[in-house]
Amino acid sequence: MLNLFIQEGVNTAQDLDPEVQEKTLSVMELLFSGGLAGQIIIGVLFILLFVALYIYFERLFAIKAATGVDKNFMNQIREHIASGNLQAAKVLCAQKNTPVARLTEIGISRIGSPLEDINTAIENAGRLEVYNLEKNVSVLATIAGAAPMIGFLGTVIGMVLAFHQLATSSGQAEMGSLAEGIYTAMTTTVAGLIVGIIAYMGYNHLVVKTDKVVHQMEATAVDFLDLLNEPA
Repeated sequence: MLNLFIQEGVNTAQDLDPEVQEKTLSVMELLFSGGLAGQIIIGVLFILLFVALYIYFERLFAIKAATGVDKNFMNQIREHIASGNLQAAKVLCAQKNTPVARLTEIGISRIGSPLEDINTAIENAGRLEVYNLEKNVSVLATIAGAAPMIGFLGTVIGMVLAFHQLATSSGQAEMGSLAEGIYTAMTTTVAGLIVGIIAYMGYNHLVVKTDKVVHQMEATAVDFLDLLNEPA
């Protein structure tokens, strides 16, 4: 009897209360359900993410190609210069077509000039090579800083709209719809932080890779000047 009474009570409660269903929301629905302002912000962030990824991979492949230096390169250059075959040394540099090889070719073309002039020419060419390696990398740094602020702007706009709805309804706005508007607005901050983190990590990785190429160029310039200082 007791079990039957409990069961009847449960059935009665289920009849009185509507069935509570778990509300699920996909990531894409969450991102694009924030109204026109939120959708514009998310669209801008997606564009920034695409630009950041494009710049990162384009620069990564370019820097990777620039680091491809043969370990015997300077030994071959040394042999050509020692034998007086400067043309063969220039041809070797042209075949390599890397920043290190281009700097070496500039130094070879100025053999016979004072060492100070050769060093100046190599330094000027090195600055140009570094500029080419760092092309568009600063855009990643800009995206890393701007994306979180753009996302936060979307959240602020969403919060303003949510509280405007509360104010215009004389405090009678449903808490469910109000909360939904608030957490939807927060998605722009999440999206902005994700884009900013990706851009920041990509920027730092490219800086490390670029520094490696710069150190190679500096070491090659020192080796080349030492080569010219060697007694005949």
